[in-house]
Amino acid sequence: GQFESASAFSLSKLNVIYVSDISTNEIYKLNLTGAVENFIGGYGWNNGNFDMPVDIFSNTLNVYVTDKNNNRIQIFDKDLNFLSSFNGDRADNPEYHFAYPLSAEVSPLGDLFILDSDNSRVLKYNLTGKFLQVIGNYEAGNYTLENPLKLAVANDGKIYVLNQSKIFVFDQFGSGLAKIDIIPNAININITDNHLCVNSLNEISTLILGKETELKKFNPPVKDDIVESVIVDNKLYVLTASTIQVYKIVE
Repeated sequence: GQFESASAFSLSKLNVIYVSDISTNEIYKLNLTGAVENFIGGYGWNNGNFDMPVDIFSNTLNVYVTDKNNNRIQIFDKDLNFLSSFNGDRADNPEYHFAYPLSAEVSPLGDLFILDSDNSRVLKYNLTGKFLQVIGNYEAGNYTLENPLKLAVANDGKIYVLNQSKIFVFDQFGSGLAKIDIIPNAININITDNHLCVNSLNEISTLILGKETELKKFNPPVKDDIVESVIVDNKLYVLTASTIQVYKIVE
């Protein structure tokens, strides 16, 4: 890669990798050989500019960038052409504004989930911008979130939130379902095709949702700190601040 301080990546089903860089405030589109096909960004608050793009999510149609310090989610097409901006001060319901978002994903049903770090909760919207639900706030009881770091949405619509030393699992309506013990000092989670990856700076654990009950640990031989990890097509992709490393999974 040619990143300075990569913060997140997302692998599209179109065999494209999108990477966000919080040092340059840029978004890169790469093919699977690592060649850069396009990039956008730079510091600022205009459309297509960023102030700390901490997370990125893609599906076959769009790319969603969590623009933390601008309090918004910017949405682009697959070629990184700007489409729209989803701002934290949603006028339809001021009680459920968000600030300093850390993560955003779209479910298979088309709902947008945003991790609101300012209030330690997940907000659910439809893609027209209508607020639908709050998840993990004080009304959640034993599933109240405290300093959550990242969210991921599985194929069945369940929401997985990295919360301190556990992953909290919610159904698509916000009810708490389970808590998963994870490796110490975890900083990131990712779900692709029912493969859950959770990582600290030097260790990765994986789990096939619905098939396995115990996390499998992996310590990749990387010199730099691990930022994020994901399993796609029987390969483990590992993002560091400056590179993407690919490992073949051998059963």
